[in-house]
Amino acid sequence: MHAIATFAGHRHTDSTMRYIHLSGRDLAEKLARGMEHIHAQRVALLSADAEDTGWPR
Repeated sequence: MHAIATFAGHRHTDSTMRYIHLSGRDLAEKLARGMEHIHAQRVALLSADAEDTGWPR
């Protein structure tokens, strides 16, 4: 929440909370999608590194 408040230019998270209306379920789904994307990127990078070095996967 602090990072969002800072990005939005708010001094306090209370100001940010006035504008955020996501449920816990919505936040959890967004986090899960973001983590899946990050995981896929890491797997792709590790696979590329393995191919470059000749390491078995």
